[in-house]
Amino acid sequence: MIQIYPLSAIAEVRPGDDLSQILAHAIREADLEPLASDVLVVTQKIVSKAEGRFVDLERVTPGSEAIALAELTRKDARLVELVLSESSEIIRAVPNVLIARHRSGHVMANAGIDRSNIGPGGDTRALLLPVDADASAARLFADFGAMWPEPPAVVISDSFGRPWRYGVTGVAIGACGLPALIDRRGDRDRDGRILEVTQIALADMVASAAGLVTGEGAESVPAALVRGLEFSSESRSAAALVRPMDEDLFR
Repeated sequence: MIQIYPLSAIAEVRPGDDLSQILAHAIREADLEPLASDVLVVTQKIVSKAEGRFVDLERVTPGSEAIALAELTRKDARLVELVLSESSEIIRAVPNVLIARHRSGHVMANAGIDRSNIGPGGDTRALLLPVDADASAARLFADFGAMWPEPPAVVISDSFGRPWRYGVTGVAIGACGLPALIDRRGDRDRDGRILEVTQIALADMVASAAGLVTGEGAESVPAALVRGLEFSSESRSAAALVRPMDEDLFR
């Protein structure tokens, strides 16, 4: 049985905070002890906060490309300048929509740059994604390994929209300690047919499940422990989930 435990004993995270200790405290406050195959889902926002990924918009000077895109998308030109600096490609730019391919390969709105729930000074600040979310997950997993004999795997989650469906859902932008992607190609289904294309986005599924308790607004639950999963494949990072550009199905 899958169980999802919200971890709410987490105060406002600030740059330089020891996030592994904060999360360990929240796990203990929830009267939990990590078990084998537990997964700790941590929202990107508190990872970015701890890593000091804030930018003061007052210090951003938009260039000509950002100004033109801002006029087209009706967005703050300073924010657009940050999107350009964080991205390898602009995928879509129309009024109120700016979709970019982040340097990590993830395709997302505004290159994942956020201005909601970022604490004091939110009117003039923006929060970028971690420089390397997989590396951030690996550091947390290593820290937990020094705390518990069976440390939880780590998934760093963010909220993505979908081009053909309304609403956002949780996805993994960083992972360590579990197979983010499980390749089932070559296995057989119950009728004996060989699976030819099936790959399971386990880390995305876990991130989405945790979103049921972490929420998207003022819930103030920035992490959750997911229990009851079964996985045996070797650890694969969230980078394995990113489809290479030469395999893009819509170009």
